[in-house]
Amino acid sequence: MACANTSWSEENFSCSICLDEFSSPVSTACGHNFCRTCITKFWDEQVQYKCPVCNKLFNTRPDLQVNTFLSELAAQFRTTLRVKEQPCVEPGEVPCDVCTGTQQKAVKSCLVCFTSYCQTHLEPHQRVARLQRHRLVEPMDRLEDRMCKKHDRLLELFCQTEQVCVCLLCTVTDHKSHPVVPLKEEYEVKTAQLGKIETEVLQMIQERKEKIKEMKDTVKLSNKDADREIAHGGQVFTALIGCVEKCRDEFNQTVKEKLKSTVKRAEDLIKELEQQIEDLTNRSSEVKRLSDTEDHLHFLQTFRSLKDPPPTRDWTRVEVHPPSYVVTLRRSLDQLEETLNMEMKKLPDDAELKRVQKYEVDLTLDPDTAHPSLILSEDGKQVHDGGVVKILPYNPKRFTYYTCVLTRQSFSSGRFYFEVQFKFKTTWWLGVAREFIDRKVQAEWTPERGHWTLYYDKDGLVFIDNPSVHLPLRAELQKVGVFVDYDEGLVSFYDVEARVHIYSATGCTFTEPLYPILDPWSNSAPLIISPVNQTD
Repeated sequence: MACANTSWSEENFSCSICLDEFSSPVSTACGHNFCRTCITKFWDEQVQYKCPVCNKLFNTRPDLQVNTFLSELAAQFRTTLRVKEQPCVEPGEVPCDVCTGTQQKAVKSCLVCFTSYCQTHLEPHQRVARLQRHRLVEPMDRLEDRMCKKHDRLLELFCQTEQVCVCLLCTVTDHKSHPVVPLKEEYEVKTAQLGKIETEVLQMIQERKEKIKEMKDTVKLSNKDADREIAHGGQVFTALIGCVEKCRDEFNQTVKEKLKSTVKRAEDLIKELEQQIEDLTNRSSEVKRLSDTEDHLHFLQTFRSLKDPPPTRDWTRVEVHPPSYVVTLRRSLDQLEETLNMEMKKLPDDAELKRVQKYEVDLTLDPDTAHPSLILSEDGKQVHDGGVVKILPYNPKRFTYYTCVLTRQSFSSGRFYFEVQFKFKTTWWLGVAREFIDRKVQAEWTPERGHWTLYYDKDGLVFIDNPSVHLPLRAELQKVGVFVDYDEGLVSFYDVEARVHIYSATGCTFTEPLYPILDPWSNSAPLIISPVNQTD
């Protein structure tokens, strides 16, 4: 954008003190012109009265009068300039702080005056000796931010202790004992770090993009899993609904048949009783008539047929009992349970186990938590009871009542899975426990007390709870997989060799880090944290 070329005339109409256009211009005896206010303030601060331009001394303070001719010329110049000038500051450029009206583009900024100047208003800094000592830099805005708010001095140093910009006075006050360097030196150091920072930022961006992809893949896989589970669940529930309806119909039919049989028996007995009542009534009538006759021959001939009572049963022992439906209902429920078990066996336990095995974690046992009688392998993967209680230094983490050991690793979110092998062991205890459990005294191993564990001995397999859950004993059980979903509150156990689900504790509330826990009990065979092999 073109600018009005007024530098030749603007200089003649600018005060050498304020560098702005004249306001009530006055002239000195040496021929120089100044704003009345500017020269008056200048002389008020001086001991001697001299010209600010040529330094000519005056014996007495001159009596200044307004130069009306110059004042009129300055006014005419301002009017002409406002007509001719066009805006010369493009977006992103720094405007001159001295220009009035339309601002020109600054060409330099003074770090002493804290002012940005266009080419015209920069002229005194190029001509006047004391202004030539000022530090000029490329134009920059917000120069006030470069001043120390406390000392009103230029921020030209950097405190490496507090990582802030400081002025020279700050180095002898608040930052007296701190190492400080020039801004340029620290700028070069920080600039050298930008490459590393940029690399780190790009790496963080890439990591987050990969995490987004991972989450999207998880959502996609979850949708497929959900569709598959809905299909499997639909088949199971359809079969169960069909079984329930069939059992209901059979139960209703059996109850109706029993009721029909009972009603028929009662009706038959009632009919027989009514017949006998009728026969007995007739006999009673004959007895009465016979008792009224005086015909000896007739009496004796008739009495002969009455002396033997008609055959009849002992009705005191004859009863009609209401039918019992308990056995019928139990038989229907047993059939329903059998169908449910059959459908449960059809569930894809193998696929479920493969899904949870993907959350395998690498575990090692923590010797600081091991009961003094336990012996751990060098790799921290095996533990067995040595039969002798060792004398060990006190450790608040160590179990001293139960022969237990925790892993070094704990988990406070997400999912994790591990497998424990116990071949040749007759008794064991394993699962997960929260961090702050009783380690020195006897306590119940229940979820309420922070334990989610399976217990195994010759009498069976039990999930310890209140009350405990007795599970079907698996003769070939040699390896158990434990899966935990911390956020969902789920702890599941699997028979790894048979690849079937054993038991799940749902709706658990976890408020502390969880640790895998093992208790090998008394025989010398070890419990072994074994690597997961999904091809088993």
